[in-house]
Amino acid sequence: MLSRLMSGSVRNLEREYLCTVRLLDDTEYTCTIQRDAKGQYLFDLICHHLNLLEKDYFGIRYVDPDKQRHWLEFTKSISKQMKSQPPFTLCLRVKFYPPDPAALKEEITRYLVFLQIKRDLYHGRLLCKTSDAAMLAAHILQAEIGDYDPGKHPEGYSSKFQFFPKHSEKLERRIADIHKTELIGQTPDTSELKFLQKAQMLETYGVDPHPCKDVSGNPAFLAFTPFGFVVLQGNKRVHFLKWNEVTKLKFEGKTFHIYANQKEDRKIILTYFAPTPEACKHLWKCGVENQAFYKLEKSSQVRTVSSSNLFFKGSRFRYSGRVAKEVMEQSAKIKREPPEIHRAGLVPSRSCPSITHGPRLTSVPRTRRRAVHISIMEGLESLRDSAHSTPVRSVSHSDCFMPRSRSQATDHGDGTAIISDETYSPSNSVLPTPVAEHSLDLPTSRQNNGAPRSIEEESEAGTPTTGDVADFSVDSRATGPAQTSGGEVALSEAEQVNKFVLSVLRLLLVTIGLLFVLLLLLIILTESDLDIAFLRDIRQTPEFEQFHYEYFCPLRRWFACKLRWVGGLLINK
Repeated sequence: MLSRLMSGSVRNLEREYLCTVRLLDDTEYTCTIQRDAKGQYLFDLICHHLNLLEKDYFGIRYVDPDKQRHWLEFTKSISKQMKSQPPFTLCLRVKFYPPDPAALKEEITRYLVFLQIKRDLYHGRLLCKTSDAAMLAAHILQAEIGDYDPGKHPEGYSSKFQFFPKHSEKLERRIADIHKTELIGQTPDTSELKFLQKAQMLETYGVDPHPCKDVSGNPAFLAFTPFGFVVLQGNKRVHFLKWNEVTKLKFEGKTFHIYANQKEDRKIILTYFAPTPEACKHLWKCGVENQAFYKLEKSSQVRTVSSSNLFFKGSRFRYSGRVAKEVMEQSAKIKREPPEIHRAGLVPSRSCPSITHGPRLTSVPRTRRRAVHISIMEGLESLRDSAHSTPVRSVSHSDCFMPRSRSQATDHGDGTAIISDETYSPSNSVLPTPVAEHSLDLPTSRQNNGAPRSIEEESEAGTPTTGDVADFSVDSRATGPAQTSGGEVALSEAEQVNKFVLSVLRLLLVTIGLLFVLLLLLIILTESDLDIAFLRDIRQTPEFEQFHYEYFCPLRRWFACKLRWVGGLLINK
């Protein structure tokens, strides 16, 4: 009896596994999941734990054994998607950024989106000029520590917080000035709301960069935002396509295509190349989901999408959630008492150390910054919360990209750059947040084409070796105009011919296969003695009898005659 109970308990343990989900405030939610549980079950558990109703904006991200990041599909089994052994570690993140965060119905939803955008700001994905950066950081201060108190906040207190990958003393003073004078009396929820309204106006709001190359081999970063498809290249945004202009997304191997119709029926095709086929497929799936979520009027319009023009080739994928308009309509129907929000306050954060005290990184000599950064983040494990979609090369903070805009950067003998806050515009430059105005140390090497990222996010997933993706980096001193041709450069004639020939060959193979199947069916109908109902019905039709006696039997006799003739020749030899 005891052995039977023990064997039963062992079988139950084998059917269950542990899942740890890191939430946006860096707390962790651990639960036991059945082995065949689908993603929706885990997501519903997390939303119930957070008391979250407006949950369609969020998703669960994970990293596979090949270091490729994915969004968990809610309609599929968790264990089959993870491709690794339990226990599993995943992250809750904003998957679809609200087009208007201020319009969110509940404060708990706004708070979670606030945490995500604060994370984007720290990791350099949300780009802005210095004045905007100061205001955003001041709102974070007000939300987390409240009103300025001379007794609690000594001179230079803003330098104890790390809001951005890099910033200057002048910016710190500006943040403190705004916090002391302009935000007095604001409650945390008001500061968070104004932070969201400010962030929403920035061009890189909602950007999740995917590293790629254009057809000329120039590095580029593709992203999907609430308003459309974006291509960042060099130090500027080279393409922006609204969702109603994008007609089709395709991929084949590492090649990603975007088809669009712009004004005056101008059709364009953008072509880019991802680092790996897996990264390209993930890019395509993200594009399909974002287009469906933001473009369609209702979820009943969602269709299964193929990655290729040919039905027998490529991947097929279907977005399974609600669309943005339906989410807003559903949110308007929410009627309950606002749930209690447990804000992080001054609890040390593993990924957003704006609430972690320590010396300012920019005041530390270049050779010591990495060591100081480790001391600041002491005891904090590597993150698994990156919004990057593909593995990227790990770099130190001393290598953070601080590019110079063509009209705002000036070289000096001491290796510093001065960027004018008055003339800088985010519409023609893609600079990491924030743009320090004076005494900026130029990096010795640039991050991948100026892509926003940080060391914490890259190291979290066990990034591949430098050789895997080193070819995605370029010289930071290139201040000339970025390549804007992108994927609009037409493929060479030879490549087009090769693709056409391959498509024809595939079609020919499929046709031959279908004919072979039909021949087998015909032989079964005419030569076999199978007494199956549908075969019997076919044999009894006048058309089949006519075909059998007038065409098939003479053809069979002709083949038999030819075979005997060939056999006779072989025997005589």
